[in-house]
Amino acid sequence: MARSSTDLPRMQNQSRARAPLERSLNIVSQVFEKAVKPKKPPTPRMMRQYDLIERVKRYNPNTSEAMLNRAYVYAMKAHGEQRRASGDPYFSHPLEVAGILTDLKLDDATIAAALLHDTIEDTTATRAEIDQMFGHDIGALVEGLTKLKKLDLVTKEAKQAENLRKLLLAIADDVRVLLVKLADRLHNRIAEETLDIYAPLAGRMGMHEMREELEDLAFHELKLDAYKVVSERLTALAKRNRDLISEIEQQLARKLADRGIAAEVSGRQKRPYSIWRKMERKSVGFEQLSDIIGFRIVVDRVEETYRALGVVHTTWPVVPGRFKDYVSTPKQNDYRSIHTTVIGPSQQRVELQIRTRDMHEIAEYGIAAHALYKDGLGSPTEMLSRESSAYAWLRRTIELLAEGSNPEEFLEHTKLELFHDQVFCFTPKGKLIALPRRANAIDFAYAVHTDVGNMAVGCKINGKIAPLVSELANGDEVEIITSRAQTAPPAAWESLVTTGKARAAIRRATRAAVRNQYAGLGRRIVERLCQRAKIVYSDEKLQGALPRLARSSIEEVMSSVGRGEMSAADVVRAMYPDYKEERAAAIAQQPKPESGWFGLKKAKSVKVKVPGEPGAAIPIRGINTDLPVRFAPNGGAVPGDRIVGILTPGEGVTIYPIQSSALKDFEDVPERWLDLRWDVEERTPQRFPARLVLQTVNEPGSLAQVAQVIAEHDGNIDNISMERSSPDFTSVTIDLEVFDLKHLNSIIAQLRAKDVVANAERVNA
Repeated sequence: MARSSTDLPRMQNQSRARAPLERSLNIVSQVFEKAVKPKKPPTPRMMRQYDLIERVKRYNPNTSEAMLNRAYVYAMKAHGEQRRASGDPYFSHPLEVAGILTDLKLDDATIAAALLHDTIEDTTATRAEIDQMFGHDIGALVEGLTKLKKLDLVTKEAKQAENLRKLLLAIADDVRVLLVKLADRLHNRIAEETLDIYAPLAGRMGMHEMREELEDLAFHELKLDAYKVVSERLTALAKRNRDLISEIEQQLARKLADRGIAAEVSGRQKRPYSIWRKMERKSVGFEQLSDIIGFRIVVDRVEETYRALGVVHTTWPVVPGRFKDYVSTPKQNDYRSIHTTVIGPSQQRVELQIRTRDMHEIAEYGIAAHALYKDGLGSPTEMLSRESSAYAWLRRTIELLAEGSNPEEFLEHTKLELFHDQVFCFTPKGKLIALPRRANAIDFAYAVHTDVGNMAVGCKINGKIAPLVSELANGDEVEIITSRAQTAPPAAWESLVTTGKARAAIRRATRAAVRNQYAGLGRRIVERLCQRAKIVYSDEKLQGALPRLARSSIEEVMSSVGRGEMSAADVVRAMYPDYKEERAAAIAQQPKPESGWFGLKKAKSVKVKVPGEPGAAIPIRGINTDLPVRFAPNGGAVPGDRIVGILTPGEGVTIYPIQSSALKDFEDVPERWLDLRWDVEERTPQRFPARLVLQTVNEPGSLAQVAQVIAEHDGNIDNISMERSSPDFTSVTIDLEVFDLKHLNSIIAQLRAKDVVANAERVNA
């Protein structure tokens, strides 16, 4: 079957020997040398067309030379005389990115996209031109790598996050966008962003070689002094341990050969950034690190990994707690290997990784090592999602993160998802759930399913009841106890969870719950207005009026009414254009136009339903309701009070007793007044806020007598403050909770009967 220019090469049929990535990083290494050498070395020769094509033809003889030549010439002309900060021609950068990708043996479309990846962003080239000359496939890759130019965002973090969101969504469509971007980061040196985002992303995709390169390059830029110190120590240690490494390699190879195991044994020191990070995490010095040397045993078959492990463990003592089997339980990024640590020659701790050649390929090159092109149905991206759990994880994560409400949250959640090491837990049915370290049962619940997390009320860990905030350990079996009565998680959970998925889901559910509260309030307001106006309300009628209200859904309309951003009268007028709000009749019925509570000139036009009176007022059951209501500050209201609601945009309804002097502030906005009535169930009484001001005799025990009266009459003191009003008297302000007006009046009467209380009055909100 002839291979098209956009096909990815069949990697499993190629030689597994790969040229090391370091060969493609010569320019980067030389740039680093410039930073420490007083004299600038000569600029390296830029790769020519035939050099690039020759590198591609080594692994893909059927490459489209004409297309690669067109991409080379087009990019070179587009960048023209542009220069990098180093003074080199700008075109040298996309050329080196393409060179790095040839070491990963990628297809023609990816190499061409690497050559063109900065043309739309930094030159006059357009997506239409790219599509016309190179096809939609390459055009989509280049577009996915192009940063957003016109961003109306205030902060640098917001701009960074929006660009990252665009990039990740493009990666979800085509994984090759990620490969080009990582190669771009490998050659570019935007260190902080690389260390925060792109190096962990490479690790998550299983591309450990590239991750280590990115980390060391960023480490060199961000902490040059630390980089130099660690590198010098490693160099000195390498000289001392040269014979030791060789000795261990020979011993291991000989002992494995004696058991009939053909294996490649290689030893190396850890990288500078890895060493520095361990020193920081454990707060130890370089000399205190005992596992700087690592060895790798590569065998042919899976069963030989366990045989090799037996040879190692019977040769040297094992360090307890350092054995990990990622062969039987692979990491989420497809990494498979056996890890162990032993006490080797000279009492030196030695870390070992045992894996097969295929495992080694995946461990070093990650998704780039997968055979992306297969005969059959489906796009390379779809087939990679089925074959690579790392890429499947990335697409799931991107889908969740893309629902974030603002750029900063997206950036925060992305970093949370990328940075963590993992623990492996199990559901009662044996399903494996991978979580970051320090994750708790709430994180586990959301990893199982968002609905399970939202309805979680408890958990069992290894069969025992445990708090949801319990930190999980490797091997825990976790059962989540759910309740359909809980439809939204507590907002406080957001600060308790570890994973970005759980945090995003909790934030989304909390917002949805608040939105539903406002929508519920808005619906009640609109329905009662229709009832008063003797108009039939229906969702179908409102659906047809949505264009006139400039809203996309009925839920959005009701939420706007509940928030006070839209009046109920406007909604009714949109459904019935002939509707007119009638307030004149209510005014005409008043014999004295100037009368009203506390002289409110327009209060007479607002109908307030008293308890027990039938009508269309909105029922209020207290602050633990499904409506976004709150009581007026400095006094509140209790059942038995005549009440009115004031709708505040963005906040909901504030309840005032009708005698409150604060209502004067709203006399000019009658459209914000709501008819309210109490709807309290006697079987499940609730407490409501009230405030008292007492004048007490200044003598020992007076406050104790006041508290005793309130306690004996089943009142609950919420807050108390005292102020000396004269040498003989103290003013005491008490915020308390009572069941109703009768209950409150009973407490006031008992307080007034006390000799130590000169006066007791209720404060109106």
